[in-house]
Amino acid sequence: MAGRFPNVATLLVVAALVVMPFVMHTTLATQIVIFATGTLSVTLLLGAVGLLSFGQGLFLGLGAYTCAILLRDHQAGPLTGLVVAMLAGAALALALGALIVRRRGVYFVMLTLAFAQMGYFAMLAFKGVTGGENGLTGLPRTFRVLGLPIESPLSFYVLTTVAFLIVFLLVQRLTASPLGSVLAAIRENEGRSEALGYPVVRYKLAAFTAAGAIAGLAGGLHAVFLGFVPPSDIELEMSQRLLIMAIIGGVGSPAGAFAGSVFYTLVSEALSEIWARWLALIALLLIAIVLFLPGGLWSIGRLVAGRWGGRAGHG
Repeated sequence: MAGRFPNVATLLVVAALVVMPFVMHTTLATQIVIFATGTLSVTLLLGAVGLLSFGQGLFLGLGAYTCAILLRDHQAGPLTGLVVAMLAGAALALALGALIVRRRGVYFVMLTLAFAQMGYFAMLAFKGVTGGENGLTGLPRTFRVLGLPIESPLSFYVLTTVAFLIVFLLVQRLTASPLGSVLAAIRENEGRSEALGYPVVRYKLAAFTAAGAIAGLAGGLHAVFLGFVPPSDIELEMSQRLLIMAIIGGVGSPAGAFAGSVFYTLVSEALSEIWARWLALIALLLIAIVLFLPGGLWSIGRLVAGRWGGRAGHG
């Protein structure tokens, strides 16, 4: 059973995606799926390669602004906007990654943090394009995708869910592939991987670029969903939020990205209604998970699967 857990995880995620719009407000469910998509970029970087990045919000924000400008000013369709948002995130990640992936540890982390802050200040500086602190508004609210109308909250949810599932399955397949094994070897011991002849820098750059594309897609989805781009999409807080979701859910599994997004979004929604300083409680929850459940919430599922498999074997 433990060996088949990734397949069970996929079924559980799909089942949750089917149920969510019927047990909570559709807009809240859509928000969960969008953030889960962005969190997959952290799963790929931190979980598969061991790269801790505070720059994913930069790529998400770039994707959001790129998609919004195409939809509002160039009357592009949503699919075109989302694809170009992915390409924009990938292109920026490739350019920045070429400069920073050779750095290790805290130096890499600080460089991603610095570039993320530069992206936010660039957004403020080019307010004629981005709208500055007011955000980018005026996006169309009705679309057609492959001839189907995207108008109702449920149709937006379906669009984001399809996009998330495609990325989810790709990341899951990657982490389980021989390439995923190479990335895991780099994560565990970069020096040994280099000694074995693996082009470590090239692999890290490819992963960083792919993660940028995923974050860009999440940003494009957020712009399409909201009908505008808030400045918070490119603020450092967005990078922190995605990282927290990944850690809460478990960076070792793509399903952890989904679990972390569900948990963080629902808990923050509930706590914000109770206490204005709800982020302090989120911080306490994060500390508790790191100390007592370092594998994240999804590790509970692995533990259950392992015990179930052990009992079945003895039976």
